[in-house]
Amino acid sequence: MTLSPTHHVREQFEHCLAIIRQASIEILLLLDVHVSEGKDPRWFLEQLDTARLALGGWTVVAKRLNLNDAEMTDFTLQLRLLQQRVPQYENGQDVTQNQLIAAMRFVTALEHLRSQQPLLGYSTELKVGGEAQQQQAHKQVRALELMLKSLIMQAWPDPVRLNNHLKTLFNADRVRRWLKMADRNDVLSGMMFSELALMVVDKKEFSRYYSPLFNDRNALTLFVEPRKTLQTFLDDIRQIRNALTVQQPLSSAQLLLLDNYYAQIAGPIQRAFEEGRTRINPTGLMAVDASELHNFWENAQKMDRLTGGDLFEIRDSIEKPTQRAPRTPEQRDRLISGALWGAVGVMVIAIVVGGFWLVTSTTPPVSAVNTQAQAAPKEMRETPSSRETLTRMGVTWDENNLRSAIDRNDTRVTLLFLQGGMDWKLAWTEQAMAAGYDDVLEVLMRYRLQMVEQKPCRRFITTLSHAMSTGESLTSMRKQYLQAFCTVPAVIKRQKYEVDQAKLRTLAQPDASTKKWQSIQTAIYDVIR
Repeated sequence: MTLSPTHHVREQFEHCLAIIRQASIEILLLLDVHVSEGKDPRWFLEQLDTARLALGGWTVVAKRLNLNDAEMTDFTLQLRLLQQRVPQYENGQDVTQNQLIAAMRFVTALEHLRSQQPLLGYSTELKVGGEAQQQQAHKQVRALELMLKSLIMQAWPDPVRLNNHLKTLFNADRVRRWLKMADRNDVLSGMMFSELALMVVDKKEFSRYYSPLFNDRNALTLFVEPRKTLQTFLDDIRQIRNALTVQQPLSSAQLLLLDNYYAQIAGPIQRAFEEGRTRINPTGLMAVDASELHNFWENAQKMDRLTGGDLFEIRDSIEKPTQRAPRTPEQRDRLISGALWGAVGVMVIAIVVGGFWLVTSTTPPVSAVNTQAQAAPKEMRETPSSRETLTRMGVTWDENNLRSAIDRNDTRVTLLFLQGGMDWKLAWTEQAMAAGYDDVLEVLMRYRLQMVEQKPCRRFITTLSHAMSTGESLTSMRKQYLQAFCTVPAVIKRQKYEVDQAKLRTLAQPDASTKKWQSIQTAIYDVIR
């Protein structure tokens, strides 16, 4: 009897959950939280938060687990995504592809944690592996890299125009370096995987050239935006490719994750090929013989030695060198301060010269002239910028480090990031809201114009509603955030609809639960209307 795809997905998902439950027991034990059995992801997240409060912050938790700030933030974000996708699970329940991907991504995060902390010994094997699967993984990564190159070449078929476009996006020195390492008349062969991926997932490039190919409601739906989902998947594939380049076998979780990623990325392109909308054929790219596959990975290893490895994560957009970054508030203050001190210096020099002229006209003593000359202002020493200060503190300019600072109520680091011009998103405040970190939340409110999340209120209000349903209160800080970001007609209209629906449910079933939910929705509506 052949198992259905749905049954197979559910079986893999339940195996992932079993791994997570077992791992949670060992992890919590390291954090002085003793539990007899592991439960669902939401429970694990709550226990981690309890450990954080008991130990004094995420910094202590990260130290116990041998993780740095960015790794700790990524670990909690992966767990948070999983608990959002799977709030509760009963055996035999239907499982979506996105739920399986979220679970497998967290299993790979558990593998990384185990490699960092030798005291952890849980197993993450998913009964998948073997030489055939490893060979298939090599083919899939090769095919995905060739797809990225083909997508770019399809958008820019003229090599000269492509080179000029790359110089505009990056800079001439970088393009010259790629051409030096590339095959003849093929600049793309000199680029790393992350650079090729960045060319595709950049906001402007994606919307202009590639979005029609990935416009598929059945693929790339882990996040709301297909482009963001593609970016996340490609960054995970970058790390898998790095492992294959150094001839490190993939774990069973990585093999399954790559298999799902390949289907999600290649599927829409394959359909576009069959419909005649593209000349890129993923099936043809997978049909590779052993010799050709060996040559590809041999070249990849050579490139890895030349570049030192593909170490940088795939960013959200390309930082164009031709565009001057807007001045931050700190830079504007320094510019104004410098202009004022310059004016003061000119005035002092004018006074000195005028005094000198008056004194010399009446045969002054030489000592008077020397005294006046010593009055010239000393040069002001420029204070270091926010980015320089962060670098001296050992904190890299990365949004994950800003999120980590917000999560641990680190107002100094948060302020330096914001003064340096980094944008932030309302979703990053969830943990600080739950913990009552008003200090860091007030800092973020002072830089509300740098909040760039598109349509953040649905998620924010949903998270707030669930928090209030578990006993948390609608604090003054939460009210400030609602009033600052959610007092727009569309959000008010949607919230009024939620209040009306809650009233109807209360009339139909007047129990404590429905009445409580109605009061929560009404309280939020009263704040934003």
